[in-house]
Amino acid sequence: MTNFIQSIHAPIRAAIIDLDGTMLDTLPDFHVAINAMRGEFGYAPITQQQIALMIGKGSENLIRGVLALEQDAAGVEQRFDEAMALYQGHYLAINGNHSVLYDGVLEGLDAMKADGLRLACVTNKPIAFATPLLAQKGLAEYFEIVYGGDSLARKKPDPMPLLQVCADFDLAPSQVVAIGDSSNDAEAARRAGCFVLTVPYGYNHGRAIHETDSDGIVTSLVEAATLIRSHNHNTY
Repeated sequence: MTNFIQSIHAPIRAAIIDLDGTMLDTLPDFHVAINAMRGEFGYAPITQQQIALMIGKGSENLIRGVLALEQDAAGVEQRFDEAMALYQGHYLAINGNHSVLYDGVLEGLDAMKADGLRLACVTNKPIAFATPLLAQKGLAEYFEIVYGGDSLARKKPDPMPLLQVCADFDLAPSQVVAIGDSSNDAEAARRAGCFVLTVPYGYNHGRAIHETDSDGIVTSLVEAATLIRSHNHNTY
């Protein structure tokens, strides 16, 4: 965390926060929807641990990874459209029913808002999934902007969604910090010129978050808010 404070010389004005693995543990929802889809193909259920390794790079990557457990590359592409449609139907039917907020999320968001930070949620989850989920969990009111994985031409780890938020807020990337749980978030932030904080409790494709290039690891959004507040106090 010290590196984060030392490396930034201007106040942070906004935070871009990831959804799955950062604010919500949505793995149980993925588990139910994926296995319902697999059942329609006659495939056996898979574990949450298997699914966790595939989360974070968008629904297309997830579905291809799930199909690849049973099919070669040609088989994956042959079944992809049907599998995606089945998965989306099952996911929308249970969206949010099994997911839970991580500790400190609401308190952290409250603190960031109280400190005057502008907030955006950028996720690789399709916007049709993300918007109702944020509303159901009481998170929607915190965010001026929400972009899903299909809102723009490219998704994280491409910097496009983060740069779009910076433009929407009329802020330089150096005035914005991204907060996420994976290398996708960190790489997008680095490429956009934003700063990045990571949480250790998410998915990150099965790799330790300490292997990810970020400006600091925070145990919760409360700690992130405290760190940003301390930094801003020292730069005024």
